[in-house]
Amino acid sequence: MKEWLKKHDTIYFMLTNKRFVGGMIFIVAMVLIAILGPWLARLELNWYLEESGTKNLDPTANIGIPYSPPSSRHWLGTNSFGQDVFMQLVFGLRSSLLIGIIGGGLATLIGLIVGFVSGYSGGMMDELLMMLTNIMLVIPTMAVLIIIAAYLPYRGVLIESIIIGLTGWPWTARAVRSETLSLKSRDFVHLARISAVKPLRIIFGEIAPNMLSYVFMVFILQFGGSILAAVGLDFIGLGPTRGTSLGLMLQQAVLWNAIQLGMWWWIIPPGAIITAIVAALYTVNTGLDEAFNPKLREM
Repeated sequence: MKEWLKKHDTIYFMLTNKRFVGGMIFIVAMVLIAILGPWLARLELNWYLEESGTKNLDPTANIGIPYSPPSSRHWLGTNSFGQDVFMQLVFGLRSSLLIGIIGGGLATLIGLIVGFVSGYSGGMMDELLMMLTNIMLVIPTMAVLIIIAAYLPYRGVLIESIIIGLTGWPWTARAVRSETLSLKSRDFVHLARISAVKPLRIIFGEIAPNMLSYVFMVFILQFGGSILAAVGLDFIGLGPTRGTSLGLMLQQAVLWNAIQLGMWWWIIPPGAIITAIVAALYTVNTGLDEAFNPKLREM
């Protein structure tokens, strides 16, 4: 196994890079907690399910005494409404990660398509796509998100993710265009053109595979950026109108004076998890950069 890894040096340096491994372990742990969220909430609130006779748990339900500190019945206490903070945390983590995946994935996909087509086509197509990209870059993204979100009668996690994805792609498009301009002058691309290979097949069959490492790093950055954008919307009250998220937890905690009331269990956990996720994504991205770039590898 070790010999195989050494032959595939990029994978070897990824798996031996402490930053990449440490960050991925934390991200995977957060994903597992989000997936197992309903089961963990049931484990904590088994007493409530038995007493109430209900089968489904609602993170917005008032199930305890308000202002209760952490205890065996409520692992992270309750908030001002008697809602269980731990249940809100695991369900909110799921929503925030989902926004990162959908919003970051959509922004990456749009940016890749625009960047590839613009960089390879050149001419009028390049100018039109770059004009659109530059317009999107100079428009304040958060202002656009606020305007769109404010006029929607219903805002769910999916809608919020799509809004973030549709506004977060411009910098990816410019970066991918730059890489495409460099790669399209290579010999293997010229050979494909001489062989009458169709442009789309050249883009996605010849150019894109040579940028997989860069694409992966871009998605990680978009993932973290989407989570932070969602937190910003949630914090000003323009997040999902139903359900919960880490950003909504912070917004409610600040709105209802959790700090002044000494309710640390309400405001610290969601803030710490958001910070840790973004820091872990940055660490993973740094580790990938070191693995993919021979000049940065730690020998």
